[in-house]
Order: sequence, then C-alpha cells, then structure tokens
Amino acid sequence: MTITSTLGEDLKALRIARDLTLEDLAKQLGRSVGWLSQVERDKSTPRHTDLKQFAEVFGVQLSLLFGNADAPENERGRVVRDGNRRVIGERDKGLLETLVSPDLTDSFEMIHSTFQPGSHRSEAITRPTQEVAYMVSGKLDVWIGEEAFTVEAGDSFRIKETSYRWSNPYAEPAVAIWVISPPVY
Repeated sequence: MTITSTLGEDLKALRIARDLTLEDLAKQLGRSVGWLSQVERDKSTPRHTDLKQFAEVFGVQLSLLFGNADAPENERGRVVRDGNRRVIGERDKGLLETLVSPDLTDSFEMIHSTFQPGSHRSEAITRPTQEVAYMVSGKLDVWIGEEAFTVEAGDSFRIKETSYRWSNPYAEPAVAIWVISPPVY
C-alpha cells in the first residue's frame, strides 16, 4: 500500500492548520466554496495563479505547493531522500529550510533549517504552535520571549506559545531539525 499526499491534501492541511473554514478561505481567494472543495479533493486542478494566491494566504513559499519529488512507488509518502526534500524557501535572508516530512498531512511537520553565518531574524515571530528544535551542528543565538540562549550541536530547545527570534553571528552555518505542531508550512 502506498501512502502519498496530494496537492489537495496539502492545501487542506494548511487550511486546517490555520484554523480556516472552507468559507473563510474561499472568501480570501475570491473563489466559491464548491471550487475549493473540489481542489481539496483533487477533483479540480488549480492554475498557477491560484497556487500563488494559496501561497500568499497561507504565508508559505510557492515552491512548497509543487508537490513531492520523484521517488520509487514504494517510497512515496514514506521515505524522503536527502536530495528530494521540498524546499520551503528562504523565508529570511540566510535561512534555508526544507521539508523533512513526506507531506503536510500529519499533525506535525519536520523541517531542516540551515542558518548561514551572519544571518538573523531581528523581529520576533509568534506562531500558534509547539516547536522543538534539535541542533545538528554549529551554534545559534535564540531569544525565546525576552530570554537569550546560545545553543549548539547536541542541544535542543522548545518554543511554546511565545515569541522567538534568532541570530547566527558565528563563522559556521548552524543546522537544526524542527518538529512543529500543527504544521505551518
């Protein structure tokens, strides 16, 4: 049995993660509820311009909506090879993120983040999520709420219902694996 996420399933998962009803999203997109329902059930295929609107409303990179990379039939929805991860995009200059999870249909997602030397997020962000990050390599300065921490390879940290920001003032890239619930990308 193959487990494969479809574009419709990913769009539905993003809608639900943002606590939007079909009606809410249809209104934001300027489309009918019927059309949106058909897209989520893969009965209708959105145009490229529609995908751009979805990406804007959900606050994700357009590349996330272009599906899974080619994989052998028995691996689809189960195994994600290193070179086949979906690029979520560079949301902040110097931060590159890829989706480790096979798709967006679980109650959580896993993200691989690389923070380049000299990169930073100066404005705090707050998301309605619970997040745990594990530092694979490098060092990273993280502010959780107003408290500053320096984390490095082997350390982990949690962000839960509070703001955070980050900076990599160090000479080496910092790499982290995040588990985020519910999915936000």
